[in-house]
Amino acid sequence: MSDISPLFKKPTYPINQSLLEYLERFDRISKVAISYDDLLRFSGSINVYDKNDHDTLWARVFYNEFERNEIDLNLKKIYSLLHSDGNLDIIKFLNVDAIDYCTFGNSKPFRIKVRNVLNDNYVHFYIKKADASRIYGLELEHILSPDKINFLVYQETLIEEHIIGIPGDVFMESLLHSCSETEKSQIAKEFVKFNERCMIRLLGDMRAYNYVIVPIHDFDQVVYKIRAIDFDQQCYEGNFKIYRPQFFKENYPMIKLIKDKLQESSIEQYKHEERAALAKRIISAETRIQKILRIMSHDTIAPEAHIEQLKLELYRYTNDLNFKKATSMGFVLSAAFKFVTRNFKHPELFK
Repeated sequence: MSDISPLFKKPTYPINQSLLEYLERFDRISKVAISYDDLLRFSGSINVYDKNDHDTLWARVFYNEFERNEIDLNLKKIYSLLHSDGNLDIIKFLNVDAIDYCTFGNSKPFRIKVRNVLNDNYVHFYIKKADASRIYGLELEHILSPDKINFLVYQETLIEEHIIGIPGDVFMESLLHSCSETEKSQIAKEFVKFNERCMIRLLGDMRAYNYVIVPIHDFDQVVYKIRAIDFDQQCYEGNFKIYRPQFFKENYPMIKLIKDKLQESSIEQYKHEERAALAKRIISAETRIQKILRIMSHDTIAPEAHIEQLKLELYRYTNDLNFKKATSMGFVLSAAFKFVTRNFKHPELFK
């Protein structure tokens, strides 16, 4: 298996006025005035270790008393926006248990843990530097994936809800071997569909730690779903393989599972199913999709060289001239969606 990976660290792209207006239209603008830079003013930190005493690469940060009070209040308001549409009556029941900072990866996020003091239930959310390509990725995930996702933007700050699941690398290392043979077949099927979904919507860099496995108990079985959790590489890379999780060495256990459990005809069937499902979602959300694609098409979210490389590789892959004519990543993605809806929106039920 050949290994691929992004060659350079992706820069942060600013949010343009058209995208801001789109976010306002769909209620994605935070009414709480808190910024990523506010959280950078911590006065100290300690490393966070997991239950096996391994360094998690997160640091728990601390603030002086005056700043902590203001930050805590704003974080509780953010929680209320994400989970109860801004109802401030719940704030008295909330406590900010921890603020953790991670220097690993592009976004260098803060992870916020908020607990309900009445029952000790808690949730996490993240605060990051806003990046246009990541916002496009989040919005497309919300519209086109089987799962919805909630996020907010405040000026140059991005607030994301936590996506629950078992990190792919952890699952493959410690849990995959204990799955039943039926469960392994089902996981293989889900990875085929996940691979197809990422490829069509041009979501890149889905290495094992950038997606989660979600086990769902259904009667007498456990059904596994796969969800992306990192959206930095939406429509950025020029190498088409980076948009196909099958080519990352970190995903080799999944590829081996597919080879062991699925016949070629089944793989093609599941690819077709996912393309048809995506075509249906694109058509059902056509107005919103057209709005976001129009903004992307006139935005800069990748170097010119990446656009030229990707559109030619996609042209060779599909023989669709629309890719060759594309002049921006937004137009490349628009061509991909048109290709899918044109070829998969009318399945042939009778031959």
